[in-house]
Amino acid sequence: MEKFQTKSEKETEKLGEEIGKKILKEKLGKVAKVIALEGDLGGGKTTFLKGFAKGLGIKEKILSPTFILIRKFQIPSTKFQNFYHIDCYRIEKPREILNLSFREIIKDPQNIVAIEWAEKIKKILPRKVLKIKFKILEKKEREILIKWQRDC
Repeated sequence: MEKFQTKSEKETEKLGEEIGKKILKEKLGKVAKVIALEGDLGGGKTTFLKGFAKGLGIKEKILSPTFILIRKFQIPSTKFQNFYHIDCYRIEKPREILNLSFREIIKDPQNIVAIEWAEKIKKILPRKVLKIKFKILEKKEREILIKWQRDC
């Protein structure tokens, strides 16, 4: 497990960008690369994903898909094709996400899937995910724990 401490939104975003670039260098697996983000409201998950998407080469603005649940972005010129940003904050039962083609999305090895509030659907997450936990330390300071699980 890697432990990081960021002191600003800019640092949190930069860490996300570095992790995004790192994932792009990984080889395709049998299923999608799934990143499970957990932590309190305002913990930095969306800020991290703004940088993460930038690290994937995505130019569009990243907004939390709280009300629409899933946003899809094309990943330019890599072996990976799509980045899915999923927000489970409004989900009450894990199976609700299944109505949105979740199983098909995570089966495709050319997808990278980042899930905010992943703890709400942990029963249906694949076993091998990259877990990232966000903890608020101060107003702008965050502790970010990253647990890499290979072959995800």
